[in-house]
Amino acid sequence: MFQEVYQTDGPAFLHKRRKVTSDYHRTCRLDTEKQHSVLQVLGTSLEANLNRSAPPSSKFFSVKCTSSVQYSISPPPRETSHLSPVPLNGNSKLLISMSRASEYENDNKLSVWYYGENKEVLGRAIIHLTAVEISLDVDADRDSVVEKNNPNKGSWKWGPNGHGAVLLVNCDSERTYWQKPDLEERFVSKVSDLKDMSLMVLRTRGPAKLPEGYKLTMHISQGDAESIRVFRSKAEGLINSLPSRFYKYFVKDYPMVLSSEVLSQEVPYIGGKAEMNFYVEGLRFPDKDFDGLISINLSLLEPISSCLPETPIFTDKVVFRVAPWIMTPNTLQPVEVFVCSTDDNYQFLKGMKNLVTKSGYKLKICHEYVNRGDRWMQDELEFGYIDAPHHRFPVVLDSPRDGKLQDFPYNELLGPDFGYVTRVAQRKDVSSLDSFGNLEVSPPVTVNGRNYPLGRILIGVAFPTATKGRNMTKVVQDFLWAQKVQEPVALFSDWLLVGHIDEFMTFVPAPDRKGFRLLLASPDAGYKLFRGLQSAGHGQAKLFEGLKDETPITVDEILNDNGLQAENNYVQSCIDWNRDVLKRELGLDDEDIIDLPILFKLVMEKRYEEEFRAVAYYPDMVNMIVLGKDLGIPKPFGPKVNGRCALEAEMCSLMEGLGLNCSFIDDFASYHKLLGEVHCGSNVRREPFDFKWWNLDM
Repeated sequence: MFQEVYQTDGPAFLHKRRKVTSDYHRTCRLDTEKQHSVLQVLGTSLEANLNRSAPPSSKFFSVKCTSSVQYSISPPPRETSHLSPVPLNGNSKLLISMSRASEYENDNKLSVWYYGENKEVLGRAIIHLTAVEISLDVDADRDSVVEKNNPNKGSWKWGPNGHGAVLLVNCDSERTYWQKPDLEERFVSKVSDLKDMSLMVLRTRGPAKLPEGYKLTMHISQGDAESIRVFRSKAEGLINSLPSRFYKYFVKDYPMVLSSEVLSQEVPYIGGKAEMNFYVEGLRFPDKDFDGLISINLSLLEPISSCLPETPIFTDKVVFRVAPWIMTPNTLQPVEVFVCSTDDNYQFLKGMKNLVTKSGYKLKICHEYVNRGDRWMQDELEFGYIDAPHHRFPVVLDSPRDGKLQDFPYNELLGPDFGYVTRVAQRKDVSSLDSFGNLEVSPPVTVNGRNYPLGRILIGVAFPTATKGRNMTKVVQDFLWAQKVQEPVALFSDWLLVGHIDEFMTFVPAPDRKGFRLLLASPDAGYKLFRGLQSAGHGQAKLFEGLKDETPITVDEILNDNGLQAENNYVQSCIDWNRDVLKRELGLDDEDIIDLPILFKLVMEKRYEEEFRAVAYYPDMVNMIVLGKDLGIPKPFGPKVNGRCALEAEMCSLMEGLGLNCSFIDDFASYHKLLGEVHCGSNVRREPFDFKWWNLDM
């Protein structure tokens, strides 16, 4: 049955045909009393201690094997004839490997012959070998193809030359009614759901079946079990041969393999040359207690006896990183604009419709039966996305604010290829700083040589030394920090009554420098503009002229109000503190910043006696919506000079130099009087970055 090749392990012969290079060694026992069988995985080697199994008085040995067996001796013996037995010493080891998978069980053999002082035969140890090829594979090089046995599949490395597979959180819903995130289903509800999962392939080659008692087991750790589920294709060959119209009926053919309740499960060995597809589903985003890394293991188990557990003799491992949630800055291309319709915002809606129509984007209106009078679309949610080499889709982050719009993100946005995530506050007294007008992201920046190609998240908090200040809820901050790819920057926004950073800053695209400008509200710029009007003889020009229920006020009156000036000096100092932070953390120069003429006033904070916070004195022009080169700006109702609002004229002068078009939207009664503006009442879903987050140098 066996064609044996007699050889000793002289170096010349070894280098020609018998070199063993595997780094994965498994101890193998030799026995001169009885023959035994061994199952070996290709790419690994067996390590046998030759002295331990040698009969007493053994001085020499030789090795015979069939053609598919490779071996080497350690330490290598001196040069001898390949027909001569090799001297046996106390640390002689035999390393055995196989060059190809077996076609049937025990189709290869290796024997070790032991000799005495006079080369007489003292004993012979025989092992019958069955070789099987096993590889658990993922898309480790991130090209959307699951390649065979990538050497880097068991680790994860950032950067353009990095490696490691990517896993999406399955947070969309394949349902179009009574929807809930797919990750809450413990089964594959539709075949279309598979594209939201990462493909993992078990490739095997070998005899028709494994030797008696051997089995393959897939397993995960208790720590990873809360973060993933694994399904497998039960009848893939059958399904792929059917017309696509019947495909949906076979979702039951994707049984669950691993979950939080099932940490280990046997998986089939098919025999011959075979592939079996598995689908890995992400269940949670990176967070304070989860770094996003997941390991899945496949072990080959060897039977010991009927009353003892099997022993793993080979384990293959793959590693995934869960894709982070990524925000999109104003400089990315818009896809659709969201606003609310209420019984008093007709003028605002009219202006928004005109702007969005002119810009060529989609406008989606949330009607009053859904918003229930809650108009603050920006505060309720933040649009982002998740991305993997094989798939990506938008994901809405729902704020813990939970106003009357609280059901909109879940009921109206969650759906096929549109995900949902939220973080529930650990306390009931959620503050205004938890609304997402207080959550923004910068365009890509470089800071002291470090690149942030996806920008940096910006949040507003209390001043570091404050004892009674408001802060963004810790669970949201923890979530944002854990995403890693847009490292957050904390700004000081608690000086504002509403407390949102979008009340004093925004970004607009620019054709030069860094590709954008930071716009900052500036009382100093406002006073400079009004003093210029006064000097030009326009001190009697009025703000708020023609507005119902508003008392007009002249430029002279504003400039003569020393109390208002003092309040704006305080506001300017708060904005300057943030200006310095933004320059330092975003790598900005003064030339990258444009100051907008906006005044504020201080009002009493109702919850705290004798505590004052700032609100915009007139519509806050920095609180704008950015749609490509078109800006939707709150109409400021400033003093008119020669029939034109001086504040609008200044704004146009500043923006048109960047190639941007200004449209002024009347939000005075329906938003400004309620302490918000255009940006607060709208939201924009944007195209994702072209840059792939896994290419970040971390």
